[in-house]
Amino acid sequence: MRVIVPFDAERPKTRLADLLDERERSALARAMLDDVLAAVRAGGGEPTVLSTAPIDVDAPVRVDNRALTTAVNDVLADAPPESPVAVVMADLALATGDALADLFEAEGDVAIVPGRGGGTNALVARHPEFRVDYHGLSYRDHRHIAEGIDADVAVVDSHRLSTDVDERADLVELLLHADGRATAWLRDAGFELVVEGGRADVTR
Repeated sequence: MRVIVPFDAERPKTRLADLLDERERSALARAMLDDVLAAVRAGGGEPTVLSTAPIDVDAPVRVDNRALTTAVNDVLADAPPESPVAVVMADLALATGDALADLFEAEGDVAIVPGRGGGTNALVARHPEFRVDYHGLSYRDHRHIAEGIDADVAVVDSHRLSTDVDERADLVELLLHADGRATAWLRDAGFELVVEGGRADVTR
């Protein structure tokens, strides 16, 4: 399956600015991208990185610095009608090949992995008329878009795919549940888990 992995090569992970400087955020984002590409391949997908700027990475790169919705919809419009396309975000560092294989094999014209807070972390589009809208509550919007074209929707419930790494609390999940390049980068950078008041946090 063709898999598009959107990646912000210019201003990644700005919500982690209180913990990481710009160089560190870029390094963590690249490590997570590498983890996602490995998981996509392990799940049977063929990844292409949809990047806002040229990058050196072990996958084909399509450069498009327009808004995410516009860039992804151009890819969907270019796809042959009989060829499904998956979109998997580059910060799903807990993703595994098994979790992605479940998504790729899910039935339905559109299969969606909801993210926390109403976003869409990954999807598969098999309907030639389906288009994305990543503004606001995109999970709800994608369901409405699918209903508008009479496309069947499968919702894939996956902790590993519903966890995107954007904020401090997400680093706890990364250290607890993953063992890829991004986790190794965090540990090398001096991050470790601590428990305070019965809740897990990260310290450096």
